[in-house]
Amino acid sequence: MYITEKRITSSLVTWEMNAIISLCHFCELHGPKILFCTQPFRPQEPRNLYGDDLETNIAHRLKSVSVAPNPSADAHSTPIFSTGSKDQCEGCKSVQTGYVSTDEDAQVSYVSTQQPYNPEVFARIRQACIRSLSSEVCPGREGPIFFGDKQCGHVLSYTFYIPDNQARGMHRWYSILIVMMDKIYLLNSWPFLVPHLRIVIENLQKKASKVFDQEEAKCPQRPLRLGAVVDPNNFIKQRGGNKPARSLQELTGDKSVFRMLHVAFLWILKACGNRITETLLEAPPTEDTIIDMEKQEETEEGFIKLFTRKADDFDSPHEQKESEMRPMEDKELDHTICETEVEDPLAPVVKNLRHLRKILESSNFLSLAHHVVVGNQVIVSGQQRPLVKSILETLKSFLPKGCCRVIPYSNKYEESWKCNFLGLSPEVQLSQHVTSSELFVHIEILPKLNILPLKEVETPLNSWSGPESDASDPDFDGDTRLDDFQFKMSSTVTLPPRVPTVLTRMLMALQNKNLSSEVVNAVFTCLKEEWMNKVKVLFKFTKAGGNRNEEETKKLLQIVGAREEDKQLLKFWITGLSMQYRQHILSTSSHSYKS
Repeated sequence: MYITEKRITSSLVTWEMNAIISLCHFCELHGPKILFCTQPFRPQEPRNLYGDDLETNIAHRLKSVSVAPNPSADAHSTPIFSTGSKDQCEGCKSVQTGYVSTDEDAQVSYVSTQQPYNPEVFARIRQACIRSLSSEVCPGREGPIFFGDKQCGHVLSYTFYIPDNQARGMHRWYSILIVMMDKIYLLNSWPFLVPHLRIVIENLQKKASKVFDQEEAKCPQRPLRLGAVVDPNNFIKQRGGNKPARSLQELTGDKSVFRMLHVAFLWILKACGNRITETLLEAPPTEDTIIDMEKQEETEEGFIKLFTRKADDFDSPHEQKESEMRPMEDKELDHTICETEVEDPLAPVVKNLRHLRKILESSNFLSLAHHVVVGNQVIVSGQQRPLVKSILETLKSFLPKGCCRVIPYSNKYEESWKCNFLGLSPEVQLSQHVTSSELFVHIEILPKLNILPLKEVETPLNSWSGPESDASDPDFDGDTRLDDFQFKMSSTVTLPPRVPTVLTRMLMALQNKNLSSEVVNAVFTCLKEEWMNKVKVLFKFTKAGGNRNEEETKKLLQIVGAREEDKQLLKFWITGLSMQYRQHILSTSSHSYKS
């Protein structure tokens, strides 16, 4: 009982969940008993089973067959079929043969029988069954609970009642167990397993309730019991008959109930294994990787984390607002986006940074990239929504993922503390207070026929018409659809004369025609991680090192290889640090102050 590797594809490993799911019940004559169990088998594991193929409708190309014990097998290897009739009653029986379903892609077979065929596994399931129906129960007696140890395995037990008008208390006690040796895996799968086990249980209870109501309508048992005189000689008869227990098929009125449980249990085992993947890392995770992991934790079912920060953790209210709005990157302000319009799949798009540089020309592209890396808001407006989105998506390559807050297309202006990349409909007009107070650069995408002559434009800081695309350029691949558009850029921000060091190195990589797009992307990743390490040093220096004056900060920048023109970039990139690193630095600094 362990987790084995299923397959390796690219950089992801998918794990096969090696656990056993069992249905148990408490018999009034025999105590806790195992009724039904489903477990996976792999080709290298022996199976003393044979049977005739039966086609069933099971998802994921699963093939179900009926199985029976091999009469030539050793007695010690099949203890499930050696149970004596004295130890079983009608309520302790489930299936005489069993079911097996084979996942041909994963080379895994799921076998369902009354008890495990392996004596060691049977002992562990038996012990878990006794504990789940006696001592290990949650408050209220119904619900999930976790228990176990390294020797006997770890157990997720979900206890529940099935109505029965012939039982003590008018119901019988059952439990579904999931037993495996990996404690961490089982606990991390709790949010997935418990809701799906609840669905199976509610289905059983719903069927049993219908049978219970029908029997109560014919012959109510409660009045009979209240009016009867009970003594040791007629105790069993006064409980509704001579049968000490009834089978689950009789209680639910479903002769195929164990077939349904087989399908449900194997789906839970397969789906729970497929939902867990492991990323193989060649080195310590980058800040972008950690940011992605944090987003997954925020959205994964059952593992939603809410990151909160105190106001005194920031230098300014502006920084606080930026951090609070980070989850909006995923939401993308759906209420501002016009969802009724359908995007044209044949609309022109910008493919990469080299493509954008060719369209905008070098000087304008440099100015735009400078705005991006220092955190000024980039506004792109145009009628062609795919083109607007592609420009914003391309510009994100200059920044760490934690610094990107994107609203891809909106019907109203959103302030810079909400997003630093904003796509706008051409009907949206920027108000006077926005143009006078916000730090932004505005790119307008206009059809050639509608562009005003350059002399009639209202004195933007920069204006240009997009150059004719070169069909021979590999970045364009002969695509001339952008020839129908012209671009106009305006900004009230005066940029420093010297660009940040990291941007200079990025532009050098873009200009090197010997480097492929894949190599350029790798260069960008290395440069961003290099400068994020400098950002970490600066963050720790300012947040965890106490009050620092300007002279001390300047000396630190010299040590890490940063210049005066890099200060604005470093301050902005601090907002892209992962929550994990921020919390680590702030917690360690608080402990050091206390000590």
